[in-house]
Amino acid sequence: MKKYIIIAVLVGMFGWAIYDFVLESDESGSNEENVEEDGFMISSDPEGEEVDETKVGLDIGSEAPDFELENLEGEKVKLSDYRGQKVMLNFWATWCPPCRAEMPDMQKFYEEKDIEILAIDLFETEQSLMDVRNFRDDFKLTFPILIDEGDVSTEYQILPIPTSYFVDSEGIISHKSMGAMNYEMMIKEYEKMD
Repeated sequence: MKKYIIIAVLVGMFGWAIYDFVLESDESGSNEENVEEDGFMISSDPEGEEVDETKVGLDIGSEAPDFELENLEGEKVKLSDYRGQKVMLNFWATWCPPCRAEMPDMQKFYEEKDIEILAIDLFETEQSLMDVRNFRDDFKLTFPILIDEGDVSTEYQILPIPTSYFVDSEGIISHKSMGAMNYEMMIKEYEKMD
């Protein structure tokens, strides 16, 4: 059964990526003139004035898309609440062996560096919330674990898990890693952040 759920999630994410690509192509043909320069969008507003905006997207140098999810205690958490801090977003699931392998290094990284970790569980692939809580307790994790019903992982186009994004204090993506990271890799990317 889990296999079919995972396949359905992956097919859904692929479909969303195609839809998003087509939608983005349609928007680029609008009347508003947009020019990209060095990771920034220069656009003309209706009065003809140019405005610099960091574009929201998933590429390095783009502003990370904001989201709101609940943690295991039912409290709402937004990425934008962490503006001014370095953040590691980690998409994972309890049944994923590489996710399990990187969790001790993530906990050590969280304890030793000035970084926030938001561990986003792909809950649609889980059997129960108790499985996620037990995982947290078994691994003695103290960073926030957020529950995603599929919207955020779809927006972030998560296909392999684990996938991690490093977001600097300005909300800009500085690194994306598909696959498990070890402590040394985390430190290397942390040291590159502003």
